[in-house]
Amino acid sequence: MKIVRLDLQNSLHVQALRGLLMEYALTPEGGGEPLSTEALERLPGQLASRPHYAGWLACAPGEAGFIGLLNAFEGLSTFRARPLLNLHDIVVTAAWRGRGAGRALIGAAQAYAKSRDCCKLTLEVLEGNTRAIGLYRSAGFDPYELDPAMGRAMFFEKWLD
Repeated sequence: MKIVRLDLQNSLHVQALRGLLMEYALTPEGGGEPLSTEALERLPGQLASRPHYAGWLACAPGEAGFIGLLNAFEGLSTFRARPLLNLHDIVVTAAWRGRGAGRALIGAAQAYAKSRDCCKLTLEVLEGNTRAIGLYRSAGFDPYELDPAMGRAMFFEKWLD
């Protein structure tokens, strides 16, 4: 498996970004709805304007296109006063799931995070996405909690439009 940094100036990379995100969006894990044409058009420019964005694409031997994508954003751990890297999207095309692409993408993000002195990687996952949870656990991720008496962290959202 070959992993390359996503180059938002490279039209093949942008095409892969859009295509892999659309494929993921159409799955139950991604909400089962297509992304809007407008959002897909704006996305590369929006990502390029974010100084703390990093992305990677996975290539498989003998495969013509890209088979996986990881989008990440650097944040800050206020408790550690050090950067962290949030793995925002991890996508592997259906035919290549379970064959090491996700693990390789996470490995590339982890190496990048270490080079940036990040103290941790974070991500979110739907509780029904058991295959992804298995990958994340095998890669060393655990549900987030500070004190077991307070329970695990929950992810909330509030749409503004």
